[in-house]
Amino acid sequence: MPRPSLKEKIIAAGVNTLHERGFAAAGIREITTDAGVPQGCFTNHFKSKEAFAVTILDRYHENTQAIMDRTLRDESRAPAQRLRAYFDEITTWLEAAGWRYGCLVGNMSLEMPEHSEILREHLVDVCRSLTQSFASTVRAAQAAGEVRNDLDADDVATFLLASWEGAMMRMKVDRSPKPIEQFKRVLFATIIMNCDPQ
Repeated sequence: MPRPSLKEKIIAAGVNTLHERGFAAAGIREITTDAGVPQGCFTNHFKSKEAFAVTILDRYHENTQAIMDRTLRDESRAPAQRLRAYFDEITTWLEAAGWRYGCLVGNMSLEMPEHSEILREHLVDVCRSLTQSFASTVRAAQAAGEVRNDLDADDVATFLLASWEGAMMRMKVDRSPKPIEQFKRVLFATIIMNCDPQ
């Protein structure tokens, strides 16, 4: 197999670096050290730290979409079970990380510099994509009688993403799974029906 390019090494390591250190705290030296590449490589491949963050968000979003392919888009499961499978798979990752890091999209949204329109617009696009994926599954669940039909699917999807991000934020503060467990209990007791609680 060909060796990964230096740019790919920076991107692959950069997802973890920004997750663990945060956008503001991660300097170019930390980013390249974590990637195991010379510091000069960064400016060879990225015009700015903002451009790097956009690339990292894209990679993180690709990883999230892969999880959604295995869960939300798995039509062998009932729609409500797809939603549970998605949240359960993310919960497994959060547990492996010691309940410390949360979601990179949420973290970046909080840390985004006020003047960074490029980063803000990219976060809007990523959040829109995530919401659309939830909305598609919610519509399928409504058609199957698993989600209340008196609720707008886009509203439910927006609520899901906002509540999930909030639960992960509180999880990071508490370093505890309790906010995640509370989110899932309320979600599957109120909005989503015909899905046995775990």
